[in-house]
Amino acid sequence: MAGRVEAATMGGEIDEEGDERGSMWELDQKLDQSMDEEAGRLRNMYREKKFSALLLLQLSFQSLGVVYGDLGTSPLYVFYNTFPHGIKDPEDIIGALSLIIYSLTLIPLLKYVFVVCKANDNGQGGTLALYSLLCRHAKVKTIQNQHRTDEELTTYSRTTFHEHSFAAKTKRWLEKRTSRKTALLIIVLVGTCMVIGDGILTPAISVLSAAGGLRVNLPHISNGIVVFVAVVILVSLFSVQHYGTDRVGWLFAPIVFLWFLSIASIGMYNIWKHDTSVLKAFSPVYIYRYFKRGGRDRWTSLGGIMLSITGIEALFADLSHFPVSAVQIAFTVIVFPCLLLAYSGQAAYIRRYPDHVADAFYRSIPGSVYWPMFIIATAAAIVASQATISATFSLVKQALAHGCFPRVKVVHTSRKFLGQIYVPDINWILMILCIAVTAGFKNQSQIGNAYGTAVVIVMLVTTLLMTLIMILVWRCHWVLVLIFTILSLVVECTYFSAMLFKIDQGGWVPLVIAAAFLLIMSVWHYGTLKRYEFEMHSRVSMAWILGLGPSLGLVRVPGVGLVYTELASGVPHIFSHFITNLPAIHSVVVFVCVKNLPVYTVPEEERFLVKRIGPKNFHMFRCVARYGYRDLHKKDDDFEKRLFESLFLYVRLESMMEGGCSDSDEYSNCGSQQQLKDKLGNGNENENLATFDTFDSIESITPVKRVSHTVTASSQMSGGVDELEFINRCRDAGVVHIMGNTVIRARREARFYKKIAIDYVYAFLRKICREHSAIYNVPQESLLNVGQIFYV
Repeated sequence: MAGRVEAATMGGEIDEEGDERGSMWELDQKLDQSMDEEAGRLRNMYREKKFSALLLLQLSFQSLGVVYGDLGTSPLYVFYNTFPHGIKDPEDIIGALSLIIYSLTLIPLLKYVFVVCKANDNGQGGTLALYSLLCRHAKVKTIQNQHRTDEELTTYSRTTFHEHSFAAKTKRWLEKRTSRKTALLIIVLVGTCMVIGDGILTPAISVLSAAGGLRVNLPHISNGIVVFVAVVILVSLFSVQHYGTDRVGWLFAPIVFLWFLSIASIGMYNIWKHDTSVLKAFSPVYIYRYFKRGGRDRWTSLGGIMLSITGIEALFADLSHFPVSAVQIAFTVIVFPCLLLAYSGQAAYIRRYPDHVADAFYRSIPGSVYWPMFIIATAAAIVASQATISATFSLVKQALAHGCFPRVKVVHTSRKFLGQIYVPDINWILMILCIAVTAGFKNQSQIGNAYGTAVVIVMLVTTLLMTLIMILVWRCHWVLVLIFTILSLVVECTYFSAMLFKIDQGGWVPLVIAAAFLLIMSVWHYGTLKRYEFEMHSRVSMAWILGLGPSLGLVRVPGVGLVYTELASGVPHIFSHFITNLPAIHSVVVFVCVKNLPVYTVPEEERFLVKRIGPKNFHMFRCVARYGYRDLHKKDDDFEKRLFESLFLYVRLESMMEGGCSDSDEYSNCGSQQQLKDKLGNGNENENLATFDTFDSIESITPVKRVSHTVTASSQMSGGVDELEFINRCRDAGVVHIMGNTVIRARREARFYKKIAIDYVYAFLRKICREHSAIYNVPQESLLNVGQIFYV
């Protein structure tokens, strides 16, 4: 504002008194106008900040239903699993409550909400998202199908290291041996399998605990009826998954918010009515006294206390729906204080009625609000189950993108939210296993032991991955990394040691489930890796292709052949196998490589890379379609349309270049038609004509002068137009999708476990999983499968 006043004063000359008065009047007007503008700007800034604050609060409220449902329903079963054999000493209640308070403070609050959540991959959470983040900062992928062009994506964020830094040394240590990369992947898969186990155990224990409230007011009801009610709820829950959460998701946040307010209010009521002395549990001295009294029961009770922090793995996996700040506000303002009040209220009630520990939650509810609270608890248990089921679907899709899970059908249930998906096969498997666990155990104690084992292993895996994230991504000082790792491992290993005593009491269930999924994922990834290595080692040389001539030694029939391959460079072996056994090939051949990158999404304008293979008269191209682990693979008609748009754009751009780019290793990063107009018709003819991404560098075509540009464009554009017309005619003649059906067999001299893994397990998975043609929605009348066998 002062600058404007100074400018106005210096702008005019004062010669006479009238001019001076006029200038002063103009100065006042300008000053008033300037003040009005400044005030308006401040008002707009205030409104924007106010709007941003309101939006953040709204997102924080909505995050309750998606992120915190599982963690919020833990009060249903924690004290029962902590004291399954009853309470021997009333002081143990204070010690257990103190352990719950500091467990909630150290793990969910300090570690996850304020540290781990910041390690997200562009908003995506979960063990596989952390692994994707590591894959971008170090070459730790077992399938090395990335190229330098992939690093130029706008979503491919990474940092560089100083050569002698601790991060660079760690990176080199990881990349040095394949066994270390494999070990890292196995650790990630173990964590992923445990989260899938949570998707089975969370609905079982949450719904069974909520339904158990029937026995409190209706004592004559048997446990079998409670289990039956729980099974009916579970079947209904899994049966409506195909509708998605978009239609009913707006109910989740109010239900969970009402749940938190209810348990906090009941907690305050119980503290006031029964025993206010439980508040002394906020002193950690009572933890020391709890263990000092000794006994194995106090140590094994940590398994039940650990259930108070279950749900943190779903919290991190479902992070993609909301900003980190919204999740942090929701936890610190609502979730954390409400949980502390709920547990303190239950402890106060149990101090007066220690015999009611088996049904502590429902018995502590005042009789006048019992049935409304039962309905709210059941609804909250359903919402909590939905959160873990959705997290399981997301992890399965991420595992698919990394080549670690058999191809299954993935349905996107929402047009607004890309992360809301439904996996039918996994849904029914989860339902069957969940019902089996519920009906098999029939009580919360053994299910709680299984649940706790799964959660503590996920926490250990996250700690190990976070250590690498802090070194390679955040580039923290090694002292900070050491402090975080030691503190986390001390707490988590303590819980893990307690869970070892409960393996024979139900803790074996998640281990068996995780072992089964780990076997499936490991065998599938091994087969995928061997197939890729076979494709790489059996590539056809360009010299052989060039030696065949423009006709490729065959009859070139009208049409376009889309040859699908896993290679992003080179001619695949399937092509030589095809032309060796058949007498004809299409006039235009496009090698299509669909690959997944360790990024959450690839923008549409950066999805396709196109290049030419061989001279122009060969009419052979390569198109690489890149996807992130959250991207939706488009239907065949849309995919094919985008592919040809990118191909036409490449030909037009190539026609504007002197000499073309016949047999080079250059790719064109093809975008929309508007991009073509911007490059070709802006009227500024001295600008760069095109930019090509290469695997080695990014080369920009140098500017050319006006006259030479006109001559070059006019002389070469005709060739480009002729080729475009030729490709269009071939496209109208028909498009055939040529896919390889590669069968893997174990060698005769292979070890017996490899024969079992390849000839039986992998073959069975290949038989029941979806074909590539189904994933890309290729019409059967346009599909041509080319079979080949190789031995490993």
